[in-house]
Amino acid sequence: MITLDRSFVRAHLPRRPDDAHKGTMGTLCSVTGRYGSAGAAILSGRAALRSGVGLHDQILPAPIYPVYAGAVPESVCIPVQGSESGTVSAEDIPVILSAASRSAAVLIGCGSGNCDGVRAVLEALITGCEAPLIIDADGINVLSAHIDILKERRAPVILTPHVKEFSRLTGLPTAQITARQEEAAAAFAAQHPGVVLVLKSHRTVIAQDERLYLNTAGNSGMAKGGSGDVLAGIIASLTAQGLDPLSAAASGVHIHALAGDIAAERLGRTAMLPSDMIDCLSEVFTSLQ
Repeated sequence: MITLDRSFVRAHLPRRPDDAHKGTMGTLCSVTGRYGSAGAAILSGRAALRSGVGLHDQILPAPIYPVYAGAVPESVCIPVQGSESGTVSAEDIPVILSAASRSAAVLIGCGSGNCDGVRAVLEALITGCEAPLIIDADGINVLSAHIDILKERRAPVILTPHVKEFSRLTGLPTAQITARQEEAAAAFAAQHPGVVLVLKSHRTVIAQDERLYLNTAGNSGMAKGGSGDVLAGIIASLTAQGLDPLSAAASGVHIHALAGDIAAERLGRTAMLPSDMIDCLSEVFTSLQ
């Protein structure tokens, strides 16, 4: 097992040549947010852009388009009709797959909702998308009902569950996962060859096949809703910029934690917010580069 540190991240950070342009720094497609949860899409989108991706296509239900577009003007928004409840739907799959085909990575799940429409979209991406797929939050909740579909994937998959979501995926009690987190992550990786697992907790474990990484940075101020959306955006951004999925996941976890430590130092663990962590990413990347 490798403990993550700054030297690991420095060795894996995407390079930005002087002649780079937006087309050479990767395109990320995000399928995130629903009516009532625009914030999850905003946080993941802002984190992805702040982490260096060249282009960001944001697919979102039309009702939250004005809110998102006003908060993240750098994204290219692709509003879809969605369902009556304000989530993406099966009818949106052609638009989503078209956007995914132009992308170097795809993120799904942050605030998406757990419903039949999201399930249909996730299945279509797993079986039809050729870009690495990052599945977070509600995407994992949907996946937990039929995880065997991962065997049909056409591209690498990164899963980012917290302990309760991991319990839904595996059927293991949360107490057992917490007590034996590294063992649980390693066992899952062995059962799902090639899948990258980011098992989130106060000491996040990243696993793929026989490889295991442990993150010891970060702090309890990060224990707030929205922190996971920020992490998902960072990992997806690094993946879109060309990092292999395991390196993107491990580096993203440590970058996220370093931003959390800066925010805690400036604002205190009680008052800091996930959006403050996004604002601290510039200092993290400057120090690493």
